[in-house]
Amino acid sequence: MGIDFFLPFAVLTALVVYFIYTRNSFEKKVLQMYEDKFEQWKKHSDSSKDQGQKCKKLVGLVYEEQNYKLTIETFDKNVNDRLQRGKFVVEE
Repeated sequence: MGIDFFLPFAVLTALVVYFIYTRNSFEKKVLQMYEDKFEQWKKHSDSSKDQGQKCKKLVGLVYEEQNYKLTIETFDKNVNDRLQRGKFVVEE
């Protein structure tokens, strides 16, 4: 009776060990593959594109009053000179 239960438990134990081993090796392969892809991405990505772009800065607000008059309220006093000289671009 002891041998009758020993053989199925031995097969089951061997299958469990085999599945654990194959899963760990698969996870290591997948992790290595993603690390390689990440290294390729870092090598081929151009981070200088982001550094070369100029950012926009909020320096004022434009209001329209009831009599269709535009009022510009600035937060930075250095912008007033450029506004008075007319050096600005209107975007829609």
